[in-house]
Amino acid sequence: MKLYRATQKAVGHLFRLVCRPVITGQENFPATGPVIVASNHLSFLDGIIVSALMPRRVGFITKASLANAPGIKGKVMTFVYSVLGLIPVDRSGQSESVTALDPALKLLADGGVFGVFPEGTRSRDGRLYRGRSGVAFTALSTGAPVVPVALKGTERLQKPGSRMIVPRKFELHIGKPLQIDRVDGRQTGAQRRAVVDRVMDAIAELSGQERADTYNTPPSVERDAARG
Repeated sequence: MKLYRATQKAVGHLFRLVCRPVITGQENFPATGPVIVASNHLSFLDGIIVSALMPRRVGFITKASLANAPGIKGKVMTFVYSVLGLIPVDRSGQSESVTALDPALKLLADGGVFGVFPEGTRSRDGRLYRGRSGVAFTALSTGAPVVPVALKGTERLQKPGSRMIVPRKFELHIGKPLQIDRVDGRQTGAQRRAVVDRVMDAIAELSGQERADTYNTPPSVERDAARG
């Protein structure tokens, strides 16, 4: 935890120094208890930005493939995941199911903060896409409040396909927590959709993005569809 705090502070200071971000709504963030942070997604750097600039440690689920790599690479990535608060999950052979969210439920049960990008993947055209059900499942299962977050301008920090990061001013806006009633037992699709719609509406209000009526898909899926 001390290493994470030191890293978070250093990275946060670096972003503030070179990018001079506009940050609003930090007073909205609950000081204690389980919290779900739901953000729009414009850049590969968004997870690092949210982790570095939130008042509390935020855990994001990520693929475990790099941490499972043999030798020194796997050990280094395991260390990096720990420092950044990333939760490695092995999704091989799984569909996008609630099983992959088990670590998030444990984190929330322990009073932690879970971060999620409801769109699933970054928006490449700047629009806000439909949210997926993971954020609703975790909120309904735990009763944890959902804090909507809007990022603006982070897509200009690193262009797609480039490894170079260019200092640019961006904005991070934290909304008021959305209180979600816990559902014991089986959740319905209608319940999850109602929660997702509330979350995405709150993000849209903060970000001012144009809304898309479809789900976003990763570039790899689009390439596979084109080949087929």
